[in-house]
Amino acid sequence: MGISLQKGQKISLDKEAGGGLSRIVMGLGWDAATAKKSGMLGGLFGGGGGSSIDLDASCLLFDEQGNQLDAVWFRQLRSRDGSIQHTGDNRTGEGEGDDEQIKVDLSAVPANVKSLVFTVNNYTGQDFSQVANAFCRIVNGANNSEIARYDLSCQGSHNAMVMAKVYRHNNEWKMHAIGETGQGRTFEELLPQIKPHL
Repeated sequence: MGISLQKGQKISLDKEAGGGLSRIVMGLGWDAATAKKSGMLGGLFGGGGGSSIDLDASCLLFDEQGNQLDAVWFRQLRSRDGSIQHTGDNRTGEGEGDDEQIKVDLSAVPANVKSLVFTVNNYTGQDFSQVANAFCRIVNGANNSEIARYDLSCQGSHNAMVMAKVYRHNNEWKMHAIGETGQGRTFEELLPQIKPHL
């Protein structure tokens, strides 16, 4: 198990991984919260129509000046330079482990990219009170060991979150657990909240 991050915490990914980190995976997992409302349980087992929960992980690439250079999300599963790959859209959160993953080849991220910001949006629109066991985690792509985990608070009326930033600092990659809640079905609606963190 990796380090359990608190909101606002910053860590060195290289140090936590024991050095030489070249590939990471950002994993996102969640379950639909069980509730007594009709339809919610149906959604858990795939028969509830509109009550399934579709969280979407995105990775946004920014330069030193805070300009967005690219975005990896369910409508574009690969960065234009090829260094970041989304494994694909999961629309239910069913099953164990990560429901969505974004794989990053840190050694191939272009030099003009200073920070990668990871967001999660509920495309189906429910707020996070209907989401259970949500987390994001960073895994060492070389050996699948978990470096850090950040549990996403499921209480509240938000349906989106700016999860974390992975950024270059003094020739090493660091991670900042941002954990800022917001509203929006896609990452574009979070951009005004992301800017102050760049």
